[in-house]
Amino acid sequence: MLRKIKATALTALAVAVVGAGLTGCDEDAMDDWDPFAASPKAEIASFEGTKKLDVGGKSVNVSCSGAAADGEPVVVLLHGGGDGLDKMAALQKTLSKENRVCSYDRLGAGASAKPDGPQSFASTGKVLTGVLDQVAGDDPVVLAGHSLGGLIAARYAPDHQDRVKGLVLMDATPSTMVADIRREIPESAQGPAAELRAQNIAVFQGQNPEQLVIEDGKVRPAGDIPVEVIKHGQPYLAAVPQYGQGLEDAWTAGQRKWLELSSKSKLTVAEKSGHYIYVDTPDVAVQAVRRVASQAAGE
Repeated sequence: MLRKIKATALTALAVAVVGAGLTGCDEDAMDDWDPFAASPKAEIASFEGTKKLDVGGKSVNVSCSGAAADGEPVVVLLHGGGDGLDKMAALQKTLSKENRVCSYDRLGAGASAKPDGPQSFASTGKVLTGVLDQVAGDDPVVLAGHSLGGLIAARYAPDHQDRVKGLVLMDATPSTMVADIRREIPESAQGPAAELRAQNIAVFQGQNPEQLVIEDGKVRPAGDIPVEVIKHGQPYLAAVPQYGQGLEDAWTAGQRKWLELSSKSKLTVAEKSGHYIYVDTPDVAVQAVRRVASQAAGE
């Protein structure tokens, strides 16, 4: 039971706990790294399949499929913590029947290079910009992120309204997840819940494959772009003894908070899905992305 509880709750927080701690690098190393100082903006990549792209001297594993069309946005998928682009391959294949779709492994994930030190939302956003420059150029993009990928997309969009024209957040990690876990599982907790609390706090502090330090922040507006927020319908967080319902309520509140991204936001509950909405109920995810892409194209 303990193992099941750990896996479920860690999935909910969208990151994987790893045994190794952080490296001894300067924690500002990745924030100071500028991918555009090392290499100029590349020509738009029109490849099919998987390819390693150079983003500021870092090897980033990228997969693209489907044909680009004038006026149509490029859909970019962002995987959850502890996952990689391979997890979203089936979703990408289906979406690429109507859109140009790309996905990528963030630094420290999948087949991409490891970061030089702890990452922040700013530094992981620089990598995303470098990827978008090469797979979309000046074309509009729709970001569709799951879990931690959704959180990254939602943090990125407000500062890049010139190119991000739509968002799909699939059970995205809430913007107040750090405070939520500390509040809902108090320091006085014991047993499995206490261990779960400690594990996740460590993850937030950067003990995860991407070395991403996950900090809470306000939900900032991203313009009047179409935004679809999809929340799980199967209450898997309730598996945590004593504190499960509180975690579920906090997660639900976090999904509703994402609606503040745009006046054109919509919340949907995937009634038959757990955390992996695009796996459990792929049609829900596909239809949401297609709706947002269509709206972003002005159709």
